[in-house]
Amino acid sequence: MSFIALITVVVDDYDKAIAFYTGSLGFELVEDTDRGDGSRWVVVRPPGSDGTGTGTGLLLGRAKDSAQQASIGAQTGGRVGFFLHTEDFARDHARMLAAGVRFVREPRQEPYGTVAVFEDLYGNLWDLLQPA
Repeated sequence: MSFIALITVVVDDYDKAIAFYTGSLGFELVEDTDRGDGSRWVVVRPPGSDGTGTGTGLLLGRAKDSAQQASIGAQTGGRVGFFLHTEDFARDHARMLAAGVRFVREPRQEPYGTVAVFEDLYGNLWDLLQPA
């Protein structure tokens, strides 16, 4: 079976990104390895995602030049680019609000489920979604 294991999110600082994704979003830090050249291999995943087809992780890649720096927060051109599924929308929405996550669209019911849009630390847009 093929699956997408990792998606890179360009960040400006490894430690700030780890703090946001693990602290504010509740992700797990899977790996943080110094690569010896000033860069690190940093992977975070939502709880329950094990990288064997049950969930995709994020590779947090620090921007190395001005072109990469310019893409921080705009990796999907202003569209929702990431979709975080939950089995308990109310619980996770409340936890994320308490952690200071900024929701840019209020929760709403859609035929496909309950959804609200939030920004990550850099302004990338995410759906928090409990499928119907």
